[in-house]
Amino acid sequence: MFQGIRIYTGGLLLFALLLNSACAPALHPKCSMVLYNGVFFTADTVERHPTAIALAGDRIIALGADKSVRRLAKRKTEQIDLKGAFVMPGLIEGHGHFVLMGKMMRDLNLLHTTSWEEIGNLVAQKAQRMPKGAWLEGRGWHQEKWTQSPDPLVGGYPNNSLLNQLAPHNPVILYHASGHALIANEKALAQAGITDSTPDPAGGHIVRDASGKASGVLEENAMDLLTNTYNFWQSLRSPAEKATEFEELVQLSTRHCWENGITSFQDAGSTFWELEQYKRLAETGKLGVRIWAMILQPGQAEFPRLQQYPQIGIGKGFFTARAVKAYLDGALGSYGAWLLAPYADKPDNVGQILTPIDSLRLLAAQCRARRLQLCVHAIGDRANREVLNLFDESLPHNPQGPAYGSARGGLRWRIEHAQNIDPQDMPRFAQMGVIASMQAIHCTSDAPFVEKRLGATRARTGAYAWRSLLDAQAKLANGTDTPVEELDPFACLYAAITRKRTDTGLEFYPEQKMTRTEALNSYTRWNAYAAFEEQEKGVIAVGKLADLTVVSVNLLECNPIEFRSAKVLKTIIAGKVVFAQ
Repeated sequence: MFQGIRIYTGGLLLFALLLNSACAPALHPKCSMVLYNGVFFTADTVERHPTAIALAGDRIIALGADKSVRRLAKRKTEQIDLKGAFVMPGLIEGHGHFVLMGKMMRDLNLLHTTSWEEIGNLVAQKAQRMPKGAWLEGRGWHQEKWTQSPDPLVGGYPNNSLLNQLAPHNPVILYHASGHALIANEKALAQAGITDSTPDPAGGHIVRDASGKASGVLEENAMDLLTNTYNFWQSLRSPAEKATEFEELVQLSTRHCWENGITSFQDAGSTFWELEQYKRLAETGKLGVRIWAMILQPGQAEFPRLQQYPQIGIGKGFFTARAVKAYLDGALGSYGAWLLAPYADKPDNVGQILTPIDSLRLLAAQCRARRLQLCVHAIGDRANREVLNLFDESLPHNPQGPAYGSARGGLRWRIEHAQNIDPQDMPRFAQMGVIASMQAIHCTSDAPFVEKRLGATRARTGAYAWRSLLDAQAKLANGTDTPVEELDPFACLYAAITRKRTDTGLEFYPEQKMTRTEALNSYTRWNAYAAFEEQEKGVIAVGKLADLTVVSVNLLECNPIEFRSAKVLKTIIAGKVVFAQ
């Protein structure tokens, strides 16, 4: 229990049992808010058990015992009795897609659908409300998670006959939950000029039935054949219309983040235009969540635009772009993850290479030259090995050898997902300081089909291997990959500490689970480190940003299942309560 407080004095830290009121105005910034009578998880190795915290503007100025901290309050200071609620550093989504999350909320959210028939009904209802010719978009279906399979199946997927029947006047495009496949109706395929004889592009596949007819399913790079047409249709709008839509989607996503206690969001791939919009909104005070964005994989012709980056702390710390996102392989669910050995349930397939290694090598050189973080999507064990090899040859070498667990060259390059790793490659993460940016919720969400894809040995030794990586002293980050999964940090944390599904009780190799403290760190201080932001956020400490998440359940002591019923009581960003219930 605290007997005194730790006080912020513009860089100087004081310990005091009693405050000298005569010198308080000179020593202490104006106290704008005090939160007391709380249970705090600080994620800090020094300040472990305060019960109260004081804020001044967007900074934490003091923490300690209730009586001592409340003495800092002035006449206009807002004082909030937490009534024993659990307070942690503002939660950081470590890998998601901010605008796509808003799009799914606005359009068709198919994440919780349980059959192809259900999806067809939702499409029919939506089409009835839309003008003819308008594109109908949805996201989130996953054939491995349906309770019943449609007949016929083509390559494990439904065909588009139901969509053709229910939405004949609208081009329909429905993205797989992974984002690495889609299904489109005939009207959409026709507008894109895709026929039964259209050849597969490099790194992609048009799924066809036994007679050679295109089923409507496009995997990996084959999706570009359709999305290029859709994007052209979208581009016909005026710049003002596009900017207005972007702001509307940002508002939807922002509110959703607040409701889930998310104060910072690491956006895993934005176009240069989207980055400009984020910057504009941050500079005008219109970003309600702190956005840390990765530049979506630029082609060589776009390399000169990287000269404008990094951009750090724009709009009082609400926008940063200092990383580049690239893709090496696809997703496990759509047989796109690049494996060292064939899929157990598809022996003629080892996955897809979405970007040639030589192209990634050129991009790595650009990132190194500009000191940008390179964040490469790699899911299969072969893809992870190839990225580690690329990083090993691209990152600067310390002639004395890298400090164990430190980032070689100080660049903190990341592998996004790192879902399936050969055990012999796991020590390499710590040896090079490569961050394994993983999403705990993928483990339990994918559990029903992982063994089918990988076989028992690979699933046990290398799939979602958090414990093995942590024991090897690797740095981890955590998130949901929304809209691939729902933006629910507590479901993700529950997956991290139990590796158990709540519906069936299926437990996926629990020996790889995290401790509670590790799980909470993975959503706070570890994610801050993965973004070079540990000096500003990720812990509750004097001088840090006043970003806090207040929760109904003591996540350090509750029954694990209570993570699933935890409610966000307050979300505080930059010292302001943006959400309360």
